[in-house]
Amino acid sequence: MRKMTRRTAFAMAAGTVTGSLVINTATASADAPAPGRPAASGANPALRTALITQVTPRDNWRVTAVAIRHADPIDMRGGVIPPSAFQVTADLGGQSAARTVTRVYPNTVAGTDDLPGAGRPGRYLVIELDPDDANARASGTDPLPLQRAYTVRQVADVRTPGGELVLAAGPLAIRNDDVITPVVDDFTAGSFTDSTGFELAFRLYQPEGFVRSPGAAVRYPLVVTLHGGGEVADNNMTQLTANRVAVTFAKPERQRRHPAFVLAPQIPLPRPMDGPDGTDWTDPKVRAALVELIDAFTTQRPVDADRLYLVGLSSGARGIFNLLPRRPHTFAAALATAGWGDPSTMDGITHIPMWTDHSIDDPVVPYREGRFGKPGTWTLMGALESAGARVTRGEWANDLPKAEFEARSRALLNRARRTGSHVLFTSYPPGTTPVSAHFAWAQTYENDVVIDWLFDQSR
Repeated sequence: MRKMTRRTAFAMAAGTVTGSLVINTATASADAPAPGRPAASGANPALRTALITQVTPRDNWRVTAVAIRHADPIDMRGGVIPPSAFQVTADLGGQSAARTVTRVYPNTVAGTDDLPGAGRPGRYLVIELDPDDANARASGTDPLPLQRAYTVRQVADVRTPGGELVLAAGPLAIRNDDVITPVVDDFTAGSFTDSTGFELAFRLYQPEGFVRSPGAAVRYPLVVTLHGGGEVADNNMTQLTANRVAVTFAKPERQRRHPAFVLAPQIPLPRPMDGPDGTDWTDPKVRAALVELIDAFTTQRPVDADRLYLVGLSSGARGIFNLLPRRPHTFAAALATAGWGDPSTMDGITHIPMWTDHSIDDPVVPYREGRFGKPGTWTLMGALESAGARVTRGEWANDLPKAEFEARSRALLNRARRTGSHVLFTSYPPGTTPVSAHFAWAQTYENDVVIDWLFDQSR
């Protein structure tokens, strides 16, 4: 893809046999013609194999299934395929280890089926894997090389309840060539070079309405997501896959409710630094490029300038608290999780709607003390209040079930509305944020109450 500069157009892209027993199914055409009726002889060749991955709220990016496309539809006639009929092995980093097969069923698409009775007749065989396997991750600091990394062996015949052979076991093993990541795959990759020559990579989701009718007189909100310090990299991927800060705004059910552009820039390596707190999004070079990118994007796409939203976690939240005082009339609202900042600048942003949250026992960005001598969210909210903003506070466990979590959020929002408050602050008691107390954001982006509130705000 060509680089994009502020001075130029904003352009973007709107089996071989290894050894003797392993087939790379990329050599077979995924569009090969096939009869329309299910094969009952067991002679139903595999055409192409893909890994299905998932970005999880707390546990990073994981391989959760394998989808094998067959020449003919697979119909179990009401039968169930035993997981023991298939063995799946992951070869990553020079190590080979088995994955745990949990369910196997046919499907009409290369995707998982969350229904208990999964198994619609179709050309795809879906092999679900335990996401808690130790080797389930799809990335470390960078994405793992997943192409041809998984091997699937059928070790037992698959038959209908009446005994008809549907898929025959054999000595050949299949390796994947494709990797499917729902929602992430809908983001375009691009880069932007600012007026000084500094470059930011980014990923962009474009709403379906714009893609279908780019010339229509419709303007869309823009959500700008600022990743955490762990996603500073040159891969233009982990800002989408390390957590759900960006993908949650692009998932189909969210876009149906709130169609919007989602812009997810990534800070490059080597890590820019100007002093102990001039890191990541607060680095002057990064901040200036981010501002130019947002300005360029809003002039090149049909963006509603009154509905620009900033969302960030950890150092991304630090970026929000750093950027808002410098651009106090640009953004309609912000979501900031586990951040820190300068209390002396809060008097310039008392008018901006914000919903912030933080775990009280956060070991990475302390709730009160923050980092690098800059206080955490609790102290910043106090400074906002002292400057004249009315802050509505709530506290509940971060590991509550989604329905209860949202009920608490709704009650907090109702209380804020009754008192005329547009700044909300949620704290999570010690021991209630799973995996790491720093990961307070896991529930934030799944919370429909919070997201609905965000999109309700306009400048």
